[in-house]
Amino acid sequence: MDRMYRVLGFWTIVIALMAFWGGLYPMSLIFFGLTAFFVALSYMSLTERTYLNIFFGFMFVSFVGFTYYTFFVMPVGPQEHAFLQMIL
Repeated sequence: MDRMYRVLGFWTIVIALMAFWGGLYPMSLIFFGLTAFFVALSYMSLTERTYLNIFFGFMFVSFVGFTYYTFFVMPVGPQEHAFLQMIL
């Protein structure tokens, strides 16, 4: 299971480098941080159950954060505001 976290680290560094080269600096910093997080976890020699619980927790936080961003923060169109500002 620890090797899968190294695989996640590899793919997050690939995404971070592409974002960095594309000029998306905040996104690249997030993925560089995720790379450090996944690689550090891979060398901790935890049990498989712990690795799965960490991964499920990470996915839950990611999905909730993405849903919050798309509903309340992301602009709807070029001249419109976020959903939260539209209903207020």
